[in-house]
Amino acid sequence: MEDSAVKTRWFDNIWAALIFFTRLPFWRIHQPPQASYKAVVEYWPLTGWLTGGAMAATLYFGSMVLPHAVAVIAAIAVRLLITGALHEDGLADFFDGFGGGGNRDRILAIMKDSHIGTYGVLGLIIYMLLLGTALYSLPVTVAALTILAADPFAKMVTSQLVNMLPYARREEEAKNKTVYRKPSLAAGLSLTVQGLLPMALMIWLTGVPWYLFIAIPPLVMYFLYLLMLRKIQGYTGDCCGAVCLLVELAVYLVACSMQ
Repeated sequence: MEDSAVKTRWFDNIWAALIFFTRLPFWRIHQPPQASYKAVVEYWPLTGWLTGGAMAATLYFGSMVLPHAVAVIAAIAVRLLITGALHEDGLADFFDGFGGGGNRDRILAIMKDSHIGTYGVLGLIIYMLLLGTALYSLPVTVAALTILAADPFAKMVTSQLVNMLPYARREEEAKNKTVYRKPSLAAGLSLTVQGLLPMALMIWLTGVPWYLFIAIPPLVMYFLYLLMLRKIQGYTGDCCGAVCLLVELAVYLVACSMQ
């Protein structure tokens, strides 16, 4: 009975992550208990297998029948549809808050505001231009493999913020009314496997220098961590979404630098 209960809990947590991080109707099949949503970060990279896989497949197979640039845009659009632009919304709020805010309370208030400001608009434009140009500059097969690796890897790296920083608001002030729990040692090992397995596969198939991918994107996360520590002494959901996208972008830029 105990083993069955553990399996059920793992299943509920995974299902909660799929519901939380995508807009696909997983909730129609099964609705996990509310407590499972506190553990969604522990399976965040696993959802990256889904979103990254859909994005990579769209780019790879789309390039067979469409111009490469169109396939790149279609791949980005597919992920936006799957996630409901969840992380892009966080990125815009992050740029608005840290760009326009001064003190901690002001930054948090701006990030919670549903309206997008100048910093958010400019940040999203620059991010999308860099993302699209980076993917376009890579050979199709390399780009698809890099997407498969970058999405889960960025989510694995970003999930460390939950251990490194406290939540910056009170739980009742959270946008989704949920504060992620700190992953246990077992959950941390699971996160590592989820994030590194696709990266190892990409490095093995392409033969690129592994140390650049393993070192540079985490450095991006670390500098953003220092910014959050100094400015708001914690993290928010918007911060996690922004860091995830910027770490992922760093993977693509590293890949571009090797071409």
